[in-house]
Amino acid sequence: MRRQIAIYGKGGIGKSTTSANLSAALSHEGLCVFQVGCDPKHDSTSMLNDGRLLPTILDYTRMNGAGEEFIEEVVFRGFNGVICAEAGGPEPGVGCAGRGVMVALQLLSDYGVYERYGVDLAIYDVLGDVVCGGFVQPIRKGYAEETYLICSGELLALYSVNNLAKGIKTISDEGGHVKVGGIINNMRGVQNEKEIVSEFSEAIGVPIIGFIPRSDYVQKAELHGKTVVEAYPDSDQAEVYRTLARRVLGNKERVVPDPIELEDIIDIIRKYQG
Repeated sequence: MRRQIAIYGKGGIGKSTTSANLSAALSHEGLCVFQVGCDPKHDSTSMLNDGRLLPTILDYTRMNGAGEEFIEEVVFRGFNGVICAEAGGPEPGVGCAGRGVMVALQLLSDYGVYERYGVDLAIYDVLGDVVCGGFVQPIRKGYAEETYLICSGELLALYSVNNLAKGIKTISDEGGHVKVGGIINNMRGVQNEKEIVSEFSEAIGVPIIGFIPRSDYVQKAELHGKTVVEAYPDSDQAEVYRTLARRVLGNKERVVPDPIELEDIIDIIRKYQG
């Protein structure tokens, strides 16, 4: 069966960088990978396409209507054959971006894009804003039953992941099948960051599947519109992403998180930062 993964985290935490490098690394494992950007900025797949911003599904259908021909206009092959598409969003100040994501995913399904390209694994790069329920729709509607939460050791990043954990638990309690495969610590150089994130992950009952260290290779690769896996394949950082890809690929663990209170998060940070 096709495997579908949703990657969530707050804006600016490195979701798109992680998603694109993960897609690139997984493509080297012999899989047909499909990355779908689910953020109105529509830049999730740019690093897989030499820095190019792809036309979005919502923009195209808004101007031309829906029809099978839209596939040729909004679905592209990027680095190493990774299939790429961007959901896009409504016109600024109009409509709900989260609901727009749901419309885009429904169109991809209705017109058989997954079957047409022989997709083995789909990655949905989703803005982690559970204040807008629309962004939770990819998991609420069953497009992805496996999620990964990206965070750092910073308070707002942990708070955001904890809110995502609350949303996932609510969906699960309502009978949904979504669970979490793990936390990815996209490190920011925070004091005692590994210890903070490790204790937080234990507190909410979600294992850490990978630590991604800070690296100049990430910024250098992005300046060239590429992933680290493509631009610097022999670097230690590329190996970090390849290791993460293998862990995700072999991961069988799925859990329902047990979110904590904001005060508990603050206590964890204070413990390691005084």
